[in-house]
Amino acid sequence: MSSEPTWFKSSYSGPEGGQCLEVALDWHKSTYSDGGGGQCVEVATCPHSIHIRDSKNGTDGPTLTLPPEAWAAFITHHRR
Repeated sequence: MSSEPTWFKSSYSGPEGGQCLEVALDWHKSTYSDGGGGQCVEVATCPHSIHIRDSKNGTDGPTLTLPPEAWAAFITHHRR
């Protein structure tokens, strides 16, 4: 699994090649994930969203995107 940022084109960019903006997500593996490939959860934070993925699915696998408030509530609930 690469620790390089994942680049993707902004939805505001046009398909003709003009006004192309690419955005990078800097993924971080959970400290609870083991190094043997099991239970690998990665998180990338942005100002207005939190992206979560299972790194066992590779870098092109599905992601869950949450608003920061929902992520904060999740973390608060599970720290109890």
